[in-house]
Amino acid sequence: MDLTLVWIAAIFLPAGLTKGVIGLGLPTIGMGLLALLMSPVEAAAVLALPSLVTNVWQMLAGARLMAIVRRLWPMMLGVCLGTWAGAGLMTGLSARYATIALGVALMLYAIAGLTAFRFTVRASLEPILSPIIGAITGVITAGTGVFVIPAVPYLQGIGLEKDELVQALGLSFTVSTLALAVSLAAGGVFVPTMIMPTLVALGVSLLGMCLGRIVRERLSAVVFRRCFFLGLLLLGAWLVLRSLSS
Repeated sequence: MDLTLVWIAAIFLPAGLTKGVIGLGLPTIGMGLLALLMSPVEAAAVLALPSLVTNVWQMLAGARLMAIVRRLWPMMLGVCLGTWAGAGLMTGLSARYATIALGVALMLYAIAGLTAFRFTVRASLEPILSPIIGAITGVITAGTGVFVIPAVPYLQGIGLEKDELVQALGLSFTVSTLALAVSLAAGGVFVPTMIMPTLVALGVSLLGMCLGRIVRERLSAVVFRRCFFLGLLLLGAWLVLRSLSS
């Protein structure tokens, strides 16, 4: 068996497990670790299908989807426009900086998680902030393949109930994945050689999610979340230092 496929399986099992336990983390961990094996744009291509399938699953697992879409559509539009405006940031002359940007994004996300940073968004500001937050998230997605910043902190700050938040995260991640996939397809990134790595990543991710649901019932989510963010902080710092020293 191709050693690369073994590494991909080893990456996406904990990534899927993490998503199964805390509802996010698959694309973040996937991009962070795949960047050790391949370029960020190749990593984003491998991640596209597993991310889409698992996020659609999460998005549909609830009864408030239409209400959430009506509330968040300006943000989702901003995500699409920002992602497409940033097309090419992971390729060409910008490719050498993509890994650094990914490392910084992981570190910021980890610090926010470790410090339990939260802010509250007034309802009157949502029509203004939603498209701006979406556009910023889209540009970061285009450059790094990671779409958690600033979308996740923002969604945590607009007062959604627990189940609504999980479903809203699924919606945001699904739209981000689709927008990035369109951008990558336009750039000719998807090639036949990506089929097997993508299928391996998808199968292992789904297995990890199923295992994560079992773990979530037995493990303190607070402890797991703390370990998750600490790991991301260390990984992000290593990616930045490696890129700057090369």
